[in-house]
Amino acid sequence: MSRKTASDDTPGPRKRVPAPRREPLALPPATVPAGPASDDITEELEEAYWSVYDGAAAKATVGQLLARLPRIVRQIGQLAWQADRPATVAVVVLQLVSAAMSAFGLAASVAVLHQLFAQGPTPDKVRSAVPQILLVVAFLSARALLEAGVAVAQARVTPKIRTALESDFLQLTAHVRLEVVDDSDWHDDAYRANDRGLFYARQIVGQVVAMASAFLGLIGTAGVLTVLHPLLLPLLPLSVLPVGAAAVRTARARFHSFKRWNALQRRVRVFSWLLLDRDSAAELRADTAQRALLDEHHRLTTRIAEEDTRLGVSAALLTLAGRGLGGVGAGITYTALGAMMIAGWLPLAAGAGAVIAIQVSQTSLTRFVDVAHLVYEHAMWVTDLLDFQERCRTLQPRRCKRTAPESVKTVSLRNVSYTYPEKETPALKDISMTLRAGETVAFVGLNGSGKSTCSRLIAGLYDPQEGVVLWDGVDAADLDTESLQRRVATVLQDPVHFPFSALANLTVSRGTLTEADPQRALDAARASGAEEVIAELPGTWQALLSKRFRGGQELSAGQWAKVAVARGLYKNAPVLLLDEPTASMDPRAEHDVYRAVLRDKLRDDQITVLISHRLASVVECDRIYVFDDGQITESGSHQELMALGGDYAQMFTLQAAGYQSASAAPGSEAGAVHE
Repeated sequence: MSRKTASDDTPGPRKRVPAPRREPLALPPATVPAGPASDDITEELEEAYWSVYDGAAAKATVGQLLARLPRIVRQIGQLAWQADRPATVAVVVLQLVSAAMSAFGLAASVAVLHQLFAQGPTPDKVRSAVPQILLVVAFLSARALLEAGVAVAQARVTPKIRTALESDFLQLTAHVRLEVVDDSDWHDDAYRANDRGLFYARQIVGQVVAMASAFLGLIGTAGVLTVLHPLLLPLLPLSVLPVGAAAVRTARARFHSFKRWNALQRRVRVFSWLLLDRDSAAELRADTAQRALLDEHHRLTTRIAEEDTRLGVSAALLTLAGRGLGGVGAGITYTALGAMMIAGWLPLAAGAGAVIAIQVSQTSLTRFVDVAHLVYEHAMWVTDLLDFQERCRTLQPRRCKRTAPESVKTVSLRNVSYTYPEKETPALKDISMTLRAGETVAFVGLNGSGKSTCSRLIAGLYDPQEGVVLWDGVDAADLDTESLQRRVATVLQDPVHFPFSALANLTVSRGTLTEADPQRALDAARASGAEEVIAELPGTWQALLSKRFRGGQELSAGQWAKVAVARGLYKNAPVLLLDEPTASMDPRAEHDVYRAVLRDKLRDDQITVLISHRLASVVECDRIYVFDDGQITESGSHQELMALGGDYAQMFTLQAAGYQSASAAPGSEAGAVHE
């Protein structure tokens, strides 16, 4: 038996109690706002992890937007190339040919106008224009077929990009080290990449194709104008750029408005969730609080409606201004065209063709501006996803050829210390212990004393920052991490409620949902007390344990705890860690579990570690380690620790006193403890 005493500077239980307030709390105000008082709710809400890039396109200048678009197109092209090379080639080739067909169609339309405006009888004009009309129809039909081909190829490549990115994302995030997942910033990054990056990765391929189509349309019409007369090309910006400027202003206003609208929606969701949530339903009705929540919900939805109206009016005015300026530019352009035709520089047919080309250019530019803003912003989400995946690749567990042994005789910790990310105080400080096969060991102590952290180091979920963890004398840092984790069965106080069948809830611990060892499953269910739970379910082993499914069953917290213990026992690993597994069980179920784990050991070669605040459950453990402030202060059997009269003895006596009769005589041991 060993005992490590804390120094005199170590605060005792009384020193851990928060000090009283120095000043009395003032009376609250008689009225308070239900939410942020500011007119702009975006100033009051913290930036949500999923809204980091919302409105980014509205903040970028036209130069920044145009400068980044080629890199975006190249990045999306690389994703498409990796997903489906033939489909990607088809999209590019068909899109280019489609743009050429559009330009040829416009040129052919000019030829039709030339024929119609030629001298001669009207029937002769029409007959001479027929071949050109048929050519226009052919070009338009070819363009329609090509665009259908683009759509088909895009439909092939887009789902593959999403599937590849999602599979890669889940593969990487599911395997990052546990301390990484404990980092709240990483957690936010992961959900942002999942919610936004994967969503926009599916949309952005089509948006890039649409943007390219609009851009190629601009190039094609510019080429047609150049062929008609080189002086027509400088006239194009006069009528096109005002429309483009209005489109830019409208797009930016839409993005800014979306930022405000999104913030309002976030606030509304809070009240919608409270009104619909099952967990809050009973208290909501008991307090008759529905009216208060509904009033605030109505206030916010009214503001959302006002924001929608404001955006619509603003967009209409901006569009009107853009069209007005575009009309002035078009008037100047058409005046110049008239002057060129009067001077004989331009035939009448070419002038009519120029008018058509300018109108097509206006439509293409407006479409290009709208889609380019979407591509610019959505590409940020996709880039964020790709950057996050690259980061996750550097956070994977150790993968090496040397694996953990199928059975283990000793697991030893030597001078192990560990500090959680963003924490200054170590969770464990210079811990040393040796666990032996066939032993049952208990970790006890106050909350936050380091018990669970120590168990996670044993399980290979964390790597020590100082010291070593040895499996039969081999440093765990030299072993493949996942192979080590497969050798440890961990049962937690708050287990995962897998929405699978009752049997799959056990077999998942062995890495499968579809295959089972029937005898092992039955033995684990019996030992854990889950046998009675499963036997009473409709369908027994095949019963779905989730109300999300038709006919699914809902278990109580205690029943889930039994299933979780059965899951740990089914894994049949050489190390079994039980971290407060019976906290939600009734006394009889708890007794049955501990009898199976502590007395009726299923495996004599298994190391069993029990973490518990109920000290009566650890009495029969072979060795008990007492944790305090990240250190082991005492260790030994129950009898040895009671004889020592230290922290363990005091905690045990205090808990035992709670079960003694309230009529115990004054001055008894129970009374002394309470004093």
